[in-house]
Amino acid sequence: MTQRADRAGGSGPYGGPVAVTGLGVVTPAGSDERAFWAGLCEGRSVARRRPELAGAPVDFTCAVDDLDVDALVGGRSVWRMARFVKLALIAARQAVSDAGHDPLAWDGGRVAVVLGVGVGGVSVLVDNALKMRADGPQSVSPALVPMMIPNAAAGEVAIALGAKGPSLAPATACASGATAISVARDLLVTGQCDVAVAGGAESVLTPLVVTAFARMGALSTRKGDPAVASRPFASDRDGFVIGEGAATVVLEREADARARGRAPRALLAGAGSSTDAHHPTAPSPDGRGAQAAVEAALRDADWSPYDVAHVNAHGTSTPLNDAMEATLIGRVFPHRPPVTAPKGVVGHTLAAAGAIDAVATVLTLEHGLIPPIANLDAPAVEFDLDCVVKEGRRQRVETAISHSFGFGGHNVALAFRRV
Repeated sequence: MTQRADRAGGSGPYGGPVAVTGLGVVTPAGSDERAFWAGLCEGRSVARRRPELAGAPVDFTCAVDDLDVDALVGGRSVWRMARFVKLALIAARQAVSDAGHDPLAWDGGRVAVVLGVGVGGVSVLVDNALKMRADGPQSVSPALVPMMIPNAAAGEVAIALGAKGPSLAPATACASGATAISVARDLLVTGQCDVAVAGGAESVLTPLVVTAFARMGALSTRKGDPAVASRPFASDRDGFVIGEGAATVVLEREADARARGRAPRALLAGAGSSTDAHHPTAPSPDGRGAQAAVEAALRDADWSPYDVAHVNAHGTSTPLNDAMEATLIGRVFPHRPPVTAPKGVVGHTLAAAGAIDAVATVLTLEHGLIPPIANLDAPAVEFDLDCVVKEGRRQRVETAISHSFGFGGHNVALAFRRV
């Protein structure tokens, strides 16, 4: 692996490696970094039945149940926020605190917020539609529009943090969180900001949305035992378990972080994106589109495929995605680096997934421990993968790739390096 600063963070006056200096995460497996990492390493799914989904085609999800979201957000403005916004704000505060920043002291004009979103505040939209039908127009909340719009998370986080630099809300379906991190990195290396808070958030565990995913055949229907339903790369996988959550990272140029006395937690060495241009929901079976994103990330990091020591897979537990991704990994990485897939534990958190996977990848680099894939004894026989199963694998990991794919054919790969 060639260590070149301009390749690790872009050329020009703002070049140099981009550092991850803070992490924030709210997931069904844990609502802070420590709890999330412990849950991930335990390797047990947290899927459970939800009373509000009784009668729906699928009645189980992975939800954030271990905290009072409203109390944690606090303040008089909490009433105007949809749940996905609240989750994003909690994760962003965690990340900024972890990075050692004080939003009251920084130059807000040089701080960017990039938060990926898939659907937005659909729950409040549905609730208000039902109220209007039952009780008329006066029952509709005057805050409906700012609660439901997809960019609400980016806007509210920027308000809370006093971030007056670029504020963006990329929507690339289930790749949105990773897209946000990639875009934030571009803002840093082109000099448009000095600090970026980036990630994704999603909360759509409503009967309508869960039923919609079930009707299209995307969800697992293992109602007998929801805890074994999400099983990435297993021969008998039958769909994903929908989840909710949020994750953010704080990104800075490494030189800036060290100048203020902050050691990076990891380096974001490269990023790549591509589009399948194949189908609205199904991935291209040959994985060539996804491969283009991975190879772009490798070029950006100045790595060869053999430099990659670990793959954090998108691993949705759907027949088509896992088959495509296994083909991609086997073709690009013939040395068979160990593979994990967090969705076995936390479910598929949609727009938050790529950011949650990025946090998991950074923690793997830090701890020298690759979490196991939940509910997997061995990958399907047709997959030539070294999947980490049953228990975590102790291994010093210097480099890792995190994959994210989304409906519409969006593909994103992020390359992280241990400091």
